[in-house]
Amino acid sequence: MRSLTRREWLATSGAALGSLKRATAASAPVTPVSIGKYTGYDDHLVDGLAKQFDQIGGIGKLVSGKTVAVKLNLTGSGRLGTYSAGQTHWVHPDVVGACCHLFGRAGAKRIRLLEGAGRGEPLEDKMLNGGWDVSALRNAAPNVEFENTNYIGSGKRYARMKVSKPLIYPGFDLNLGYEEADVCVSLSKIKHHEECGITLTIKNMFGVTPNSIYGDDAGMDEPNENARRGREAVLHAGKRQPSKSAPQEVDFASERYEGYRVPRICVDLISARPIHISVLDGIESSIGGEGPWVRGFQYAKPQVMVVGLNPVCTDAVATAVMGYNPRAKRGETPFHRLTPVREGEPNWAENSMLLAEELGLGSADLGRIEVRGVPVKDALFDFESRRKV
Repeated sequence: MRSLTRREWLATSGAALGSLKRATAASAPVTPVSIGKYTGYDDHLVDGLAKQFDQIGGIGKLVSGKTVAVKLNLTGSGRLGTYSAGQTHWVHPDVVGACCHLFGRAGAKRIRLLEGAGRGEPLEDKMLNGGWDVSALRNAAPNVEFENTNYIGSGKRYARMKVSKPLIYPGFDLNLGYEEADVCVSLSKIKHHEECGITLTIKNMFGVTPNSIYGDDAGMDEPNENARRGREAVLHAGKRQPSKSAPQEVDFASERYEGYRVPRICVDLISARPIHISVLDGIESSIGGEGPWVRGFQYAKPQVMVVGLNPVCTDAVATAVMGYNPRAKRGETPFHRLTPVREGEPNWAENSMLLAEELGLGSADLGRIEVRGVPVKDALFDFESRRKV
């Protein structure tokens, strides 16, 4: 019997791997996703979100008697003109308050609002600086707590969260709030992202990594609880490793380009800390980037909320609402850098939904996802046609 040449073996192996990926994608879990339309944040938001939660099967059994961690999207600082951060690049405080109220009404024992505040201040201070009514949030439900997860915080240790099928990291050391949670909620914005194209549920989880371990001034051996810098060198570019106390990369020779790394790290994170409820705020939002520091950043008002249980399914529907193909490959719109690059430099980004689908974390196939509430065609808000190029 003739043995295969190396080229034949590679071709056969590639075909087999492709078949396996297609089979995994076809069997990836699917849950319903709800779309709601709102004229503004004062448009019966609590009643509308309650209806959307009911449309995806209800949240009572999921949160009753449980500790619920809510990962907020409060990236960066600053504002665009007279718009508040919650109207553009942060999730809006009214959405946060409505969700807390509904989780409390459904019987949640404890609600923890989690997000990193890069300068080391309490999370409440970051909110106050953004014009939020912290007292209203604290009283939206019994036992609402706040935690800056860029550091060890109120815990006595970091939580080691393992990744079953790692793409970049085999595990992460995170603030204990993520381990203590029975239910994890990603509460994010529907918006563009300068390097990755779009920011939705999956990308929101990038911010769970503490600066003390993954920041550019993280400790080399142990966490630096006084770290103040972002994650550019460690996570975006892989120019250095996280603190040695945390799990290191599985392949130090892998691609260093951020369009390759960031989507994979985000998928590793939702594998390590699974998301149970995804809430995407698109009532008011932004186009052209994730914050006002990005050139071409502008205000938008899609007037939509997207809610689901599976993060991949939810992101797929939200991507369609933005006018994009959730199955677009890397380099295809919207999965590319939004701002110009130097000649010869790459500008593509991976589609995190397809990466997650290949691992069996959820389906990005709109043909398999039941959309409830408002149809995609009636909620469509074309982000690309409005983007300043």
